[in-house]
Amino acid sequence: MSTPRRSRRSAGLLLFRAAGTGPGGARPGAEDVEVLIGHMGGPLWARREAAAWSVPKGEYGTEEEPEAAARREFTEELGVPVPPGDWTALGEVRQRGGKTVTVWAVRAELDVASIVPGTFTMEWPRGSGVQREFPEMDRFAWCTPEQAAERLITAQRVFVERLLAAVRGADGTPGRPPSGT
Repeated sequence: MSTPRRSRRSAGLLLFRAAGTGPGGARPGAEDVEVLIGHMGGPLWARREAAAWSVPKGEYGTEEEPEAAARREFTEELGVPVPPGDWTALGEVRQRGGKTVTVWAVRAELDVASIVPGTFTMEWPRGSGVQREFPEMDRFAWCTPEQAAERLITAQRVFVERLLAAVRGADGTPGRPPSGT
């Protein structure tokens, strides 16, 4: 008799800011948002751009609450504490590999130069017996929703759509992103 496979769950935080608020200041009339995403690290993702980026997130077990896991994973993957701000639930999605991902959005500013990514160890090249260390995410970028749609793995694109719905008016026109205090 086989044992049931453990359901894999992951939780993460999607930082967002008003578009154009990074270095150089806000663009006149900027009413939309940018999101902070990370390129997945390691040799398997090294030469990929499209569908090779992710919301900072990570797995958690039954003993941990998803919000706590999202906070822990953000700090582990970016090497900085979670910025203060109100959390907006963006729901969950099931990725192609079967993992269920739950994400919250937080309006915050973060200088990508301050990020010190966490690392993982794997055998590379495969079958070589050599263990190498790689960053969990090897670079980060503030992206427009359109850029994020091209870069994010397919299943996670819905989180940007949900964020936009949360920060825009009921009629779909751009509004002011919720304040994050």
